[in-house]
Amino acid sequence: MTWLSRTVSSRKTALELNANFDERIVIDTPNSFWVPSPENGVERNMLDRLGGEDARATSIVRFSPGSSFKPHEHELGEEFLVLSGVFSDEHGDYPAGTYVRNPPGSKHHAFSKAGCELFVKVRQFKMADSARVVIDTKNAAFRQGLVPGLKVLPLHEFGTEHTALVRWAPGTKFQPHTHWGGEEILVLEGVFSDEYGDYPAGTWIRSPHMSVHNPYSDPGCLIYVKVGHLNDPEVGL
Repeated sequence: MTWLSRTVSSRKTALELNANFDERIVIDTPNSFWVPSPENGVERNMLDRLGGEDARATSIVRFSPGSSFKPHEHELGEEFLVLSGVFSDEHGDYPAGTYVRNPPGSKHHAFSKAGCELFVKVRQFKMADSARVVIDTKNAAFRQGLVPGLKVLPLHEFGTEHTALVRWAPGTKFQPHTHWGGEEILVLEGVFSDEYGDYPAGTWIRSPHMSVHNPYSDPGCLIYVKVGHLNDPEVGL
Protein backbone atom coordinates (compact mmCIF):
# COMPACT_ATOMS: atom_id res chain seq x y z
CA MET A 1 0.00 0.00 0.00
CA THR A 2 1.35 3.39 -0.98
CA TRP A 3 0.58 6.14 1.53
CA LEU A 4 0.83 9.82 0.76
CA SER A 5 0.33 12.87 2.93
CA ARG A 6 -2.94 13.22 4.83
CA THR A 7 -2.45 16.46 6.72
CA VAL A 8 -5.20 18.38 8.46
CA SER A 9 -5.08 22.09 9.19
CA SER A 10 -7.81 23.91 11.10
CA ARG A 11 -8.45 27.62 11.05
CA LYS A 12 -11.41 28.42 13.27
CA THR A 13 -14.27 26.68 11.42
CA ALA A 14 -12.23 26.06 8.26
CA LEU A 15 -10.68 22.69 7.55
CA GLU A 16 -8.27 21.65 4.82
CA LEU A 17 -7.75 17.94 4.36
CA ASN A 18 -6.10 16.57 1.22
CA ALA A 19 -7.20 19.83 -0.40
CA ASN A 20 -4.36 19.98 -2.95
CA PHE A 21 -5.96 18.29 -5.96
CA ASP A 22 -2.59 18.13 -7.72
CA GLU A 23 -1.49 15.44 -5.24
CA ARG A 24 -2.11 11.72 -5.53
CA ILE A 25 -3.79 10.43 -2.37
CA VAL A 26 -4.33 6.83 -1.22
CA ILE A 27 -6.28 6.06 1.99
CA ASP A 28 -6.99 2.66 3.53
CA THR A 29 -10.39 3.68 4.89
CA PRO A 30 -11.07 0.57 7.09
CA ASN A 31 -7.96 1.44 9.09
CA SER A 32 -8.41 5.21 9.08
CA PHE A 33 -9.98 7.31 11.83
CA TRP A 34 -13.53 8.50 12.49
CA VAL A 35 -14.55 11.90 13.79
CA PRO A 36 -17.96 12.84 15.24
CA SER A 37 -20.35 14.96 13.20
CA PRO A 38 -22.54 17.67 14.78
CA GLU A 39 -25.29 15.01 15.22
CA ASN A 40 -25.15 12.25 17.85
CA GLY A 41 -24.58 8.81 16.38
CA VAL A 42 -23.26 10.07 13.03
CA GLU A 43 -19.50 9.82 12.39
CA ARG A 44 -17.33 10.71 9.42
CA ASN A 45 -14.16 9.26 7.98
CA MET A 46 -12.94 12.35 6.14
CA LEU A 47 -11.09 11.74 2.87
CA ASP A 48 -10.82 15.25 1.48
CA ARG A 49 -12.35 18.48 2.68
CA LEU A 50 -12.13 22.17 1.89
CA GLY A 51 -14.17 24.47 4.12
CA GLY A 52 -16.05 24.44 7.42
CA GLU A 53 -19.21 22.49 8.18
CA ASP A 54 -20.51 23.57 4.75
CA ALA A 55 -17.51 22.22 2.85
CA ARG A 56 -16.59 20.66 -0.44
CA ALA A 57 -16.03 17.21 1.04
CA THR A 58 -15.59 13.51 0.34
CA SER A 59 -16.22 11.16 3.28
CA ILE A 60 -17.33 7.78 4.49
CA VAL A 61 -20.29 8.52 6.79
CA ARG A 62 -21.52 6.07 9.44
CA PHE A 63 -24.99 6.25 11.00
CA SER A 64 -25.48 4.19 14.15
CA PRO A 65 -28.91 2.49 14.47
CA GLY A 66 -31.63 5.05 15.15
CA SER A 67 -29.46 8.08 14.40
CA SER A 68 -30.42 10.99 12.19
CA PHE A 69 -29.11 14.22 10.74
CA LYS A 70 -31.17 17.38 11.06
CA PRO A 71 -33.01 18.58 7.93
CA HIS A 72 -30.54 20.38 5.68
CA GLU A 73 -30.07 21.76 2.18
CA HIS A 74 -27.41 20.70 -0.31
CA GLU A 75 -26.63 24.05 -1.88
CA LEU A 76 -24.17 22.53 -4.36
CA GLY A 77 -25.51 18.99 -4.45
CA GLU A 78 -24.87 15.65 -2.78
CA GLU A 79 -23.84 12.29 -4.22
CA PHE A 80 -23.74 9.07 -2.21
CA LEU A 81 -23.38 5.30 -2.54
CA VAL A 82 -24.78 3.15 0.28
CA LEU A 83 -22.00 0.75 1.30
CA SER A 84 -23.87 -1.20 4.00
CA GLY A 85 -27.16 -1.15 5.90
CA VAL A 86 -30.13 1.02 4.91
CA PHE A 87 -30.07 4.81 4.64
CA SER A 88 -33.38 6.70 4.63
CA ASP A 89 -34.92 10.13 4.21
CA GLU A 90 -38.43 11.42 3.65
CA HIS A 91 -38.19 10.35 0.00
CA GLY A 92 -37.56 6.66 0.66
CA ASP A 93 -35.25 3.90 1.89
CA TYR A 94 -31.93 3.17 0.17
CA PRO A 95 -30.37 -0.26 0.89
CA ALA A 96 -26.72 -1.20 0.29
CA GLY A 97 -25.77 -0.71 -3.34
CA THR A 98 -28.06 2.28 -3.94
CA TYR A 99 -26.51 5.24 -5.74
CA VAL A 100 -28.18 8.65 -5.27
CA ARG A 101 -27.55 12.16 -6.58
CA ASN A 102 -29.46 15.02 -4.95
CA PRO A 103 -29.04 18.17 -7.08
CA PRO A 104 -28.10 21.69 -5.99
CA GLY A 105 -30.78 23.22 -3.77
CA SER A 106 -32.27 19.88 -2.70
CA LYS A 107 -33.26 19.30 0.93
CA HIS A 108 -33.81 16.21 3.05
CA HIS A 109 -33.94 14.76 6.57
CA ALA A 110 -31.44 11.90 6.68
CA PHE A 111 -31.69 8.98 9.12
CA SER A 112 -31.09 5.26 9.49
CA LYS A 113 -33.23 2.91 11.55
CA ALA A 114 -30.85 -0.05 11.38
CA GLY A 115 -27.57 1.81 10.81
CA CYS A 116 -25.56 2.23 7.61
CA GLU A 117 -22.35 3.43 5.98
CA LEU A 118 -22.24 5.72 2.94
CA PHE A 119 -19.61 7.04 0.57
CA VAL A 120 -20.61 10.72 0.29
CA LYS A 121 -19.52 13.67 -1.85
CA VAL A 122 -21.02 17.13 -1.23
CA ARG A 123 -20.72 20.56 -2.88
CA GLN A 124 -19.19 19.06 -6.03
CA PHE A 125 -21.95 19.72 -8.60
CA LYS A 126 -22.28 22.36 -11.25
CA MET A 127 -25.42 24.42 -10.73
CA ALA A 128 -26.84 23.25 -14.08
CA ASP A 129 -26.47 19.59 -13.05
CA SER A 130 -30.05 19.42 -11.82
CA ALA A 131 -31.14 15.78 -12.31
CA ARG A 132 -31.99 13.64 -9.28
CA VAL A 133 -30.63 10.14 -9.80
CA VAL A 134 -31.46 6.95 -7.88
CA ILE A 135 -29.98 3.63 -9.11
CA ASP A 136 -30.24 0.19 -7.51
CA THR A 137 -26.80 -1.00 -8.61
CA LYS A 138 -27.35 -4.51 -7.20
CA ASN A 139 -30.03 -5.16 -9.83
CA ALA A 140 -28.87 -2.94 -12.70
CA ALA A 141 -27.37 -4.35 -15.90
CA PHE A 142 -23.65 -3.81 -16.53
CA ARG A 143 -22.38 -3.19 -20.08
CA GLN A 144 -19.36 -4.68 -21.78
CA GLY A 145 -16.28 -2.51 -21.16
CA LEU A 146 -13.45 -1.56 -23.50
CA VAL A 147 -11.48 -4.76 -22.87
CA PRO A 148 -12.51 -8.39 -22.23
CA GLY A 149 -13.27 -9.01 -18.56
CA LEU A 150 -14.42 -5.44 -17.91
CA LYS A 151 -18.09 -4.64 -17.18
CA VAL A 152 -19.35 -1.08 -16.67
CA LEU A 153 -22.48 0.36 -15.01
CA PRO A 154 -22.73 4.08 -15.91
CA LEU A 155 -24.17 6.11 -13.02
CA HIS A 156 -24.04 9.73 -14.19
CA GLU A 157 -22.52 12.02 -16.81
CA PHE A 158 -22.49 15.80 -16.93
CA GLY A 159 -19.99 17.88 -18.87
CA THR A 160 -16.55 16.33 -18.41
CA GLU A 161 -17.63 14.33 -15.33
CA HIS A 162 -18.30 10.59 -15.77
CA THR A 163 -19.22 8.30 -12.85
CA ALA A 164 -19.61 4.51 -13.00
CA LEU A 165 -19.20 1.20 -11.26
CA VAL A 166 -16.66 -1.03 -13.00
CA ARG A 167 -16.39 -4.78 -12.44
CA TRP A 168 -13.08 -6.47 -13.25
CA ALA A 169 -13.01 -10.23 -13.83
CA PRO A 170 -9.96 -12.04 -12.40
CA GLY A 171 -6.88 -11.44 -14.54
CA THR A 172 -8.28 -8.39 -16.37
CA LYS A 173 -5.73 -5.83 -17.58
CA PHE A 174 -6.33 -2.36 -19.05
CA GLN A 175 -4.00 -0.34 -21.24
CA PRO A 176 -1.95 2.57 -19.82
CA HIS A 177 -3.98 5.79 -20.05
CA THR A 178 -4.08 9.42 -18.98
CA HIS A 179 -6.83 10.94 -16.84
CA TRP A 180 -7.80 14.39 -18.11
CA GLY A 181 -9.51 16.04 -15.15
CA GLY A 182 -8.25 13.40 -12.73
CA GLU A 183 -9.66 10.14 -11.42
CA GLU A 184 -11.19 9.04 -8.12
CA ILE A 185 -11.68 5.39 -7.14
CA LEU A 186 -13.24 3.61 -4.17
CA VAL A 187 -12.55 -0.13 -4.17
CA LEU A 188 -15.79 -1.87 -3.18
CA GLU A 189 -14.82 -5.54 -3.57
CA GLY A 190 -11.67 -7.53 -4.30
CA VAL A 191 -8.26 -6.00 -5.06
CA PHE A 192 -7.55 -3.32 -7.67
CA SER A 193 -3.93 -2.78 -8.76
CA ASP A 194 -1.65 -0.65 -10.89
CA GLU A 195 2.10 -0.14 -11.19
CA TYR A 196 2.08 1.85 -7.93
CA GLY A 197 0.54 -0.79 -5.67
CA ASP A 198 -2.33 -3.07 -4.70
CA TYR A 199 -5.56 -1.63 -3.27
CA PRO A 200 -7.94 -3.93 -1.34
CA ALA A 201 -11.61 -3.25 -0.65
CA GLY A 202 -12.10 0.03 1.21
CA THR A 203 -9.16 1.82 -0.44
CA TRP A 204 -9.84 5.33 -1.74
CA ILE A 205 -7.54 6.67 -4.48
CA ARG A 206 -7.52 10.19 -5.91
CA SER A 207 -5.22 10.79 -8.90
CA PRO A 208 -4.70 14.31 -10.28
CA HIS A 209 -5.34 15.88 -13.67
CA MET A 210 -3.20 14.28 -16.42
CA SER A 211 -2.05 11.43 -14.18
CA VAL A 212 -1.13 8.16 -15.93
CA HIS A 213 -1.39 4.55 -14.78
CA ASN A 214 -1.69 0.96 -16.04
CA PRO A 215 -4.47 -0.73 -14.00
CA TYR A 216 -5.30 -4.42 -13.61
CA SER A 217 -6.84 -6.88 -11.16
CA ASP A 218 -5.47 -10.36 -10.55
CA PRO A 219 -8.27 -11.64 -8.22
CA GLY A 220 -11.01 -9.40 -9.69
CA CYS A 221 -12.69 -6.38 -8.12
CA LEU A 222 -15.57 -3.92 -8.17
CA ILE A 223 -14.77 -0.21 -8.07
CA TYR A 224 -16.62 3.11 -7.99
CA VAL A 225 -14.82 5.44 -10.38
CA LYS A 226 -15.28 9.11 -11.26
CA VAL A 227 -13.19 10.93 -13.87
CA GLY A 228 -12.93 14.42 -15.33
CA HIS A 229 -14.00 16.38 -12.23
CA LEU A 230 -10.91 17.44 -10.29
CA ASN A 231 -9.80 20.53 -12.21
CA ASP A 232 -13.12 22.28 -12.78
CA PRO A 233 -13.06 25.82 -11.28
CA GLU A 234 -16.88 25.94 -11.25
CA VAL A 235 -17.18 23.02 -8.81
CA GLY A 236 -17.11 23.40 -5.03
CA LEU A 237 -16.97 27.21 -4.87
